[in-house]
Amino acid sequence: MALDSRLFVTRIALERDRIEDFNKYPFNIEVVKNFDKIELTSQVTFLVGENGIGKSTFIEAIAVAVGLNPEGGSQNFKFKTLETHSNLSDYIRVSTFNKPSTKFFLRAESFYNVASEVVRIEEENHDGLFDIYGGNLHECSHGESFIKLVQNRFYPNGLYILDEPEAALSPQRQMSLLCLINDLVEKGSQFIIATHSPILTSYRKGVILNLDDNFKEIDYFDTDIYNLYKMYLDDPTGMQERLFD
Repeated sequence: MALDSRLFVTRIALERDRIEDFNKYPFNIEVVKNFDKIELTSQVTFLVGENGIGKSTFIEAIAVAVGLNPEGGSQNFKFKTLETHSNLSDYIRVSTFNKPSTKFFLRAESFYNVASEVVRIEEENHDGLFDIYGGNLHECSHGESFIKLVQNRFYPNGLYILDEPEAALSPQRQMSLLCLINDLVEKGSQFIIATHSPILTSYRKGVILNLDDNFKEIDYFDTDIYNLYKMYLDDPTGMQERLFD
């Protein structure tokens, strides 16, 4: 397949020959054990898989490998709340084709820390950071702050790595995010997204990689995400009878 000239990240590989022991964390994580490399062919790549497979650890390693803070933020964020990230990024090799105008790592679990860092920098420097981020994100609901961030801080020709962005979003807000992603894609941006959302993964221009099946590309209608939601919503009463009884 020809390389898409709009991509920034084109390949992610694990330097397996440098790893001494695959029985030690993080190399004993299921998603890492058999990983070799993946080629990225779309401006939007979704990473899906069951809880515990290692999606967040893997996407965190990608973010750190491209120079982003493990807790989230842009390439200029260097703050550290807790030293909790793994050293997997030291063994991840990311191949790039173009240089993005900006980069950002958004992870739901540490977004509060990013919002707090924005406040700290603005209070210390008074350099208009609130204007860039759409105001004080702590003054919004969790979901509203996510959307404000994407609306105000995500620019064209950017590289955006998202870890479960749906965590704070209602279904309607997930659709809003989908619109924002599409707008940015049309303006040259690239996204790598770990998610459980059937709304986000439905994106017509996206490629879905199934971490439960060694990063094999999978059709949306074949994903567990789609089929489990459909099975439940088609017959919630029957599903509850099966679950409870």
